[in-house]
Amino acid sequence: MVTLTINGKEVSVKEGTTILAAAKSMGMKIPTLCHSPDLKPWASCGLCVIKNVDPRTGRARMARACCTTVTPGMNIVTDDAELRKARRTVLELILSNHPQDCLKCSRNQNCELQKLACEFGLRQIRFKEILKNQPVDDSYAEIVLDRNKCINCGRCVEVCQNVQNVHALEYNGRGDKTMIGPVAGVDMAHSPCIHCGQCAVHCPVGAITFSNPINDVFTKLADPSLTSVVSIAPAVRAAIGEEFGFAPGTLTTGKIYAALRALGFKYVFDTNFAADLTIMEEGNELIERIKKGGKLPMFTSCCPGWVDYCEKNYQDMLPHLSTAKSPQQMEGAMTKTYFADSIKVKPKNIFNVSVMPCTAKLFESTRDKNMKSSGVQDYDMVLTTRELAKLIREAGIDFANLPEEKADSIMGAYTGAGTIFGATGGVMEAALRTAYFVLTGKEMKPVDYKPARGLKDVKTAEVKINKDLKVRIAIVHQMGNVDAVVQQVRQELKEGKEPSWHFIEVMACRGGCVAGGGQPYGATDDIRKKRANALYKDDGKCKLRQSHKNPEIAKIYKDFLGKPLGEKSHHLLHTTYTKRDLYRD
Repeated sequence: MVTLTINGKEVSVKEGTTILAAAKSMGMKIPTLCHSPDLKPWASCGLCVIKNVDPRTGRARMARACCTTVTPGMNIVTDDAELRKARRTVLELILSNHPQDCLKCSRNQNCELQKLACEFGLRQIRFKEILKNQPVDDSYAEIVLDRNKCINCGRCVEVCQNVQNVHALEYNGRGDKTMIGPVAGVDMAHSPCIHCGQCAVHCPVGAITFSNPINDVFTKLADPSLTSVVSIAPAVRAAIGEEFGFAPGTLTTGKIYAALRALGFKYVFDTNFAADLTIMEEGNELIERIKKGGKLPMFTSCCPGWVDYCEKNYQDMLPHLSTAKSPQQMEGAMTKTYFADSIKVKPKNIFNVSVMPCTAKLFESTRDKNMKSSGVQDYDMVLTTRELAKLIREAGIDFANLPEEKADSIMGAYTGAGTIFGATGGVMEAALRTAYFVLTGKEMKPVDYKPARGLKDVKTAEVKINKDLKVRIAIVHQMGNVDAVVQQVRQELKEGKEPSWHFIEVMACRGGCVAGGGQPYGATDDIRKKRANALYKDDGKCKLRQSHKNPEIAKIYKDFLGKPLGEKSHHLLHTTYTKRDLYRD
């Protein structure tokens, strides 16, 4: 432990602790803009400046609290007139290059710069306004880059390069001419971007945001010729409550159903149902590959950010991807075939909406012809969790006081295995529950598979199915962690060795879908754990916790699909992959 003094009070903290963290442990806030707990500090903004006072001479040296670690006997001052003046100057300089259109900004009332300006009581700027006057890059439907609002804090670059290993964003130019964006002046659509949205959720201002289709939703819902259908992803129920004042990790499933009906949706389904369906297809595909000598290891295919990354960076691994579509796309295909048939409505007359925690899901819904397996676009619109919250607020719905409602039957029932899809390791755990049953005829006990849970970067385990078969698994989350796993797989395949793993789950975002690019802002590891724990709590409350026990899944195979991996399942529920250039022409 290291003992030091902060603002006249003695404190002991672990060696290696930053001054910023030490002050926070004492309830003292040091302002920051470039700092994020997900990223290594790089001291870009200068707002966290403090004084390190020499106790012998009284001389003070300024330092940046985010990247300066504590040493024994330090005497730190975090606030005085000189420091406040320095911080105000930094804020004023940033604001002098920043558009003053807060009322129209999507981050209004949820902007770190706006909040700091309010806290410092800034009412006027002493410096001349010099704006960048750059065109907005909206080449991607889901991610919008507005360089005019960029404050060059670098958080987007750091997360894109050092966390996600995507390298779609870079610092271009030098000094006051520095611009953040894709390299060589290309737009986002021609960059290596994988649509994960982590740049946007780490941006402290409105420089990287998302398209806002809210008006289109209201227009479609008001169209009497359309039958409106909506479904929600597993992770949405564990996070949307934060938009309405609930504590992180509060389950609001029933309120979401009620809110969607209040918005005007005629049918409310749950994508957890399709997660169970995914397990039936993906789990049986794994078993078939193991038994018949198919390509192993098999990677999961539920995460569109990972699929896009694989198509651009690991094209030799494409045969190892599961051909099963994601739950979203299975839900879409079933809605416009099985469900459309049941209510005697033509697929083209169904307005089908998905609510997802993920910005890459919009890309996925239109990525190729496989997403039109019903004969028309399987999903007409994909909303993020944040966009659903905006819809609810604009419609004047009091979310906090809504009654609990249930999803519509036929495609609304789900098991505990379906709901844990939203957390890293959840797909693996759900698949193991069913694969174990298919292979042995017995249920896996205990049903909770703890080695699949938690935020360890790469989790590995061996599951004993019977005396002759042990299934080796790996679970990876956060795109930057996948390369080491893939390189090991490549080397083993090259040498003709038995693969270290049979089944590998990959999710692009840290923590999995619970912290996807479309979730409420401000996710930290603590919040990720609380959201994931909410899904495990939901799983524990379910009477049925294995996908193969879902009665609506059994019915859909009996009445419509036939069997897992059958001809109709193959057409509607499976997909193919494309080799994509890292920088598209």
